[in-house]
Amino acid sequence: MADRILLEGMAFYGYHGALPEEQAQGQVFTVDVAVDADLHRAGHTDELTDALDYREVYARVRDVMTGSRYRLLEAVAEAIAHRLLEIDRVQGVTVRVCKPHARLGGALRHAAVEVSRRRQV
Repeated sequence: MADRILLEGMAFYGYHGALPEEQAQGQVFTVDVAVDADLHRAGHTDELTDALDYREVYARVRDVMTGSRYRLLEAVAEAIAHRLLEIDRVQGVTVRVCKPHARLGGALRHAAVEVSRRRQV
């Protein structure tokens, strides 16, 4: 599958983390998703009804990021992947969850987890 929809740099305030202060205070996370779907028909008809609605993808990511609490970035990424695979037209996803303020004792841009999942047939 070569067709992909990309939503990059989505930012959400969430309460994810293994440390008690992360769960209590929260922090900003960023999420990138690549959604594999057949975009051929929408590309030819130029009709929204033939497209995968970006708003639905964004809303599902937002719901996971702001509606639940996880200790591990791996669990956050897995939850997002599964929510996106529930969309009929989605055949596969790659999800990257970044934690810009990870406390590791030194400077870094972010800590991140990336998972790729495919629809089970």
